[in-house]
Formats: sequence, structure tokens, C-alpha cells
Amino acid sequence: MIFIIKWWRDIKCKTRLLIVITILLSLIITTLIFLSLDIIRQDISIINHRFYKDMGELFNSQILDKVNLSNNYQLFSLLEKFYLSTSNIRYIFLFNIDGNLVFSLPMYYSVNHNLQSLHDIFIHKNVNNIMFNIPLFSNDPSFLNKITDIIIPLSISERYIGSIKLGINANLNYLFSSNFIYKIGFLIFIWVIFFSFFIFYSLSVINFFKDLLYGIQNISLSNFNQRIEFYLNNPFSDLITIFNKIAEKLAYYEKTNIDQIIVEKNKLESIVSIIADGAILVDIDLRFLFVNHTARQVFNWTNCDIVGNFIGFYLPAHITQTLLPIFSNLIKVNFIGTNNSFKEEFCIHLDYNKNEIFRFIITPILDINKTKLTSIAIIMQDIGKEIELNDAKHQFISNVSHELRTPLCNIGSFLETLLDYHNSLTLSQKKYFLNIANNETKRLARLVNDILDLSRLEFKMDYKLIHIHLIQLLSSVVKTFQLIAKKNHINLILDIDSNISYVLANEGLLFQVISNLLSNALKFTHTDGQVILRAYLLSSVSILVNKNNIHDTLIDLVRIEIIDEGIGIDLIDQKSIFDRFVRIEDDIHILKGTGLGLSIVKNILSKHNTNIMIQSHLCVGTSLYFDLLHINSKIDS
Repeated sequence: MIFIIKWWRDIKCKTRLLIVITILLSLIITTLIFLSLDIIRQDISIINHRFYKDMGELFNSQILDKVNLSNNYQLFSLLEKFYLSTSNIRYIFLFNIDGNLVFSLPMYYSVNHNLQSLHDIFIHKNVNNIMFNIPLFSNDPSFLNKITDIIIPLSISERYIGSIKLGINANLNYLFSSNFIYKIGFLIFIWVIFFSFFIFYSLSVINFFKDLLYGIQNISLSNFNQRIEFYLNNPFSDLITIFNKIAEKLAYYEKTNIDQIIVEKNKLESIVSIIADGAILVDIDLRFLFVNHTARQVFNWTNCDIVGNFIGFYLPAHITQTLLPIFSNLIKVNFIGTNNSFKEEFCIHLDYNKNEIFRFIITPILDINKTKLTSIAIIMQDIGKEIELNDAKHQFISNVSHELRTPLCNIGSFLETLLDYHNSLTLSQKKYFLNIANNETKRLARLVNDILDLSRLEFKMDYKLIHIHLIQLLSSVVKTFQLIAKKNHINLILDIDSNISYVLANEGLLFQVISNLLSNALKFTHTDGQVILRAYLLSSVSILVNKNNIHDTLIDLVRIEIIDEGIGIDLIDQKSIFDRFVRIEDDIHILKGTGLGLSIVKNILSKHNTNIMIQSHLCVGTSLYFDLLHINSKIDS
């Protein structure tokens, strides 16, 4: 029923009207045929009834006129005469007023007995007609309705005395027409049922193929969630089941493939998002498809929803002007198909007010056949530090070349003078020239040692840390630099907390750190200034010793600080002074150095698991400090 209602709702009005008209015409034609046949049957029945009535009345008048009803012999003889002379009369029964069989032709006891019982029932039902001498007739069921019984009432002076029952052959036309009408009616009923079933079945088949076509169209459009409704009595249930299973498998494969693609896409986006270089992906209409975290930070797009928007709306004007011709050329080249390996790169300042230089690498992304351009990838590399490093290297080479050339020239000049004027020079003059050559040789050695120290520290060698007596080490360093300080009229002060005994460090490396820091402090401090070397205890610090047991312990730290009254360091330069080859005096070029001292200090302190910190103000001075682990005695752990 649900299927019929759904099917009726789904079909068009034109189809509905056609179905209704077809059914109505079938019913009308069937009804007209049935009524026509029934009218014919009724006419035959009326004619048949009239014949039987006339025959009964005729028989009744013949008996009453020719026979004395009280004379049984005469009555029996007349009845026998009628029976023998008329072939259509199959039997004659004579019944008295009580309904008992008096005479019969032929004599069949079993049949007569049954006929007598039927006669009694028939007379009882038609007693009124008997009373008015009206002949009665009916088809005898004992002979399959092939014999018609005519009951003729007998009366004398309007007094009922009995009845005669004649059995004559039935009208075959009447029987045939009745049977034909019944059969035709039954066939028409079967035909209407079959026709209705055929219509519904045909329409269900049409509806099924309509649903199947709709499902196939959806499957072809990659809508794998399409299903055909299943009914138990549907003759195409197996086909529907197969179709739905195929759709389910396609949907599963699609979901699996999409999930796998999403996973790979997320992996790729995660990798691209964490790389140091900026990455931008645009389509052929130059709309954003993907921007990683680095690119968003560079252009300050962190809180902007830019995906799907034109790239020119968000990039600085000078970058857009540079990129658009490259994009145009890239699209043109790939459209023509002359060079699928096209790649372009350029370097540009993001902001001319800042020293931010980026290298842009533009690469086409092609389809699987490498014939059609699908998108364009832009890689941004911050080369500001690289340029600074190159500049520092060039400056370092220049400084080293100068530093090497000067002492070498001095050594060569004085040795050449000694050789050329050996006989004319006094002993004191020769000694003086040799001392200068010796000092220049030491200067060369220090320069080479600095380079070797830095290389050795960056090689990640392990250095053993032991208990160092800090007061003795600092005192030794200060004594070394006292002569230089007095020569430059600088007051070098050593201030050590008396509670400090030992620190955990490498003695040689720590001596080098203090020496480099003091050397820089004395170099940049003006005449009559002062440099202070301080060492003092910090408050106890709580650290986590055992992570599993979550156990804290208190340790003591010693802070070593070098304070000068020099030229100071600008805040911008404070971020780079610990890089290799950097010299803050490069702008004035009056002080000697290689730019490796503070980089060596930083690397040495990293071996001690500590960092060097700086506080400085221009024209005021600089404070450099770091912390070491304090040990009360050599047996402490």
C-alpha cells in the first residue's frame, strides 16, 4: 500500500489521467457486455417460462376435458399415452392431495423417493400458486438442471385433489445462455484483475527503471550516497540489492580515498607550516589556496582570512608589481607548453625602512600529466641574516687581511732593515727592532689562535668541568691586565665575595672567557675610566633533580660580572655582537680586532650550560655577566 501511494505521488498528472481513463473504459465496456448478455438471458428466460406455463395449462385442460379424475385407470391410461407419444417428456408423476406418489412413469424407486421429497418441499414453498391452479416449473437439480419439472395442480369444482409432475427436457438455449453469461462474467472479472495487475506491474517496472536511471545518473556525478528503496515484493529486489551494494562500496572507497587524501594533505600542510621558509600557494586566477604560518607572520596576516582572495590585495605594492609580470609570463609559458620547468626567483626588500630582504622562488604546479598549470607555489626565504653573515665574512676577511698584513709588513720591514743596515745599527737599535718583530709575531699567533679556538668550540667537543678556585683564577687574570690598564690610565678593580670558594668549570676555557671580556672592556673604556670585575653569590635557586620522583633541591650560583665605562652598545647591536665576525667598531675602524672574541665567549659558556647576558647604554657603559654553579668544597657533588 505504501508503495502504491508513493508510486501514485511520483507519477505525472498525464500518466495518472491515462491510468484512470483506461480503468474506467475497461469497467464500462465490461459492464455493457455483461448487461447485454444478461438482457438476452432474461428474454430467453421469459420466453421459456411462457412456454412451460402454456404447456402446463394445455396439459391440464386435456386431462380435465377427457378424463374422469375419479377413474384412476382412465387417468393412468391417458398419462401413459402422453408419456409414450411425447419424446420430450422424461417422466410423469401423479400425487394425491396428501402429496403421496400415486403413479409414475417410468418406475424408479430411488429416484421416485427423492423426487417425492423434492416435490413436497416445492409444493410447500408454492402453496399459494397451487391453490389458484397455476402451473409451476423449476429445473430439477437431480438431473443437473437438464430437466424442467412442471407441476400441474388438479381440481374438481375448485377443490384441489392432487397434482401431476411432468419432467421434460430443459431448453438448451436457455441453459447455454445462462452458463455462457456466468462464464463470461467470471472471465471478465479475471480479466479486470489481470489488467489491473498488469498496469500496476508495468508502472512498477517503469518506476523501478526510473529510480535506477536516477541512481545511475547520481553515481556518474560521484554522488555515491544514492540508494534505491527496497520492497520485499519487488521483482527486481536482487538487482536493487546489487546496485545498493555497489553504491555502498563506491561510497566506502570514496570516503577512504578522501580520508587518505585529507591525511596526506594535513601532513603536507603540517610540514609546510613548520618550515622556516614562507610558503604561499595560489591558483591560476592568483587567489590564495594556502599560506603557512611563516608567511602569515612576515606579512602580518595572522588574523586575516585571506584564502580565496586575490593575492594583489594583501601584498605590498612594490612586491605585487614585481610578481604580476612573473605570474603572467609563467601562465603564458605553461599555456603554450614550451617550457614546463619554468622557475623564477628574485630578491626584494619587504620594507625599505627595515633590513628585511627575502628571496622569492616562484614554481608552477602542474597536473598529473604535467601538461596543465593548476597552481603556483611561492617560497619565501629570509636572506637578511645570510646577507649580514656574508657582509660579516667579507668584513672579517678584510679585518683578518689587514691584521695579517700589518704585522707581516712590520716584521718584514724591521727584518729587512736589520739585514740591510746590520753594520750601521747599534745593539740597542737591533734589539728594539727584534722586540717589535717578536710582538708582531705574537699578535699573529693570537689572531690564528682565535680562529682555531672558535673552530674547535663549534666542533662540539666535550670539555671536562672540575672544581676551580675562582678567587685565584680571577686574581691571576687581573694581574695579567693590570699593566695594560695602567698604560691606558684605566682603573681595573677586582671585587670578589669572600664566601665564594669553588665553581664548576673548565679552568682554561674560563680563563679565556674572562680574558676576552676584560680585553674588550679595556679596549672600549676611555682614559681615566674604570673597569670592575665582580664575583658574588646569588640567592639559592630551586631546580628539579629527579623528574620521576618530582624532587626539588636548592643550589647556589655565582655571578661573574664585568662592568666598564666605555662607549656602550646600541640596543640594535646587542642582538648581534655574539655572532661570528661582528665588530661594533666597524663604523669607526680605529680599534684592532677580528670580531671573534664574543662569539668564542658565547660558545665556551654554552659548554658550561650557561648564557652570557648584557646590559648597555650608549656613552654610559656596558655590563656583561654570566652564572656558574658554586661548590663549597672539592668534596661537594
